Amino acid sequence: MSIHINKKRLLIPIALALVSVGAWWQTSRSVTPRESTWDDVTEEAKSGGYRLISGNELEQLYEKRSGKTLLVDTRQEWEFAAGHIKTAVNFPIEPVRWSAWWKKADLAPILGPDKDRVVIFY
Repeated sequence: MSIHINKKRLLIPIALALVSVGAWWQTSRSVTPRESTWDDVTEEAKSGGYRLISGNELEQLYEKRSGKTLLVDTRQEWEFAAGHIKTAVNFPIEPVRWSAWWKKADLAPILGPDKDRVVIFY
């Protein structure tokens, strides 16, 4: 008596099992977050197409373009409530790349139609 195994039909359950085990392993392993360095911050700015400025540059820009500068505080609501720069609006963003993409539609009304306004996220 011989047993015939259909290899094509067997491939799908094996692939599904491997994907399931891989997904379980990926989501259940503990990950220790790495401390960000200044190099990480500058690389993120460069890859995101935005510019980093100092506190002094912010002050000068804000004074020079009064009324044409929008300050967006990206901290959590409780942090914003504890204290923030006068005239800033709160728009909490998690420190992960997909957060900015995920909340993009919510940000449009805050930014408004003025394309000449300088927008500073902090």
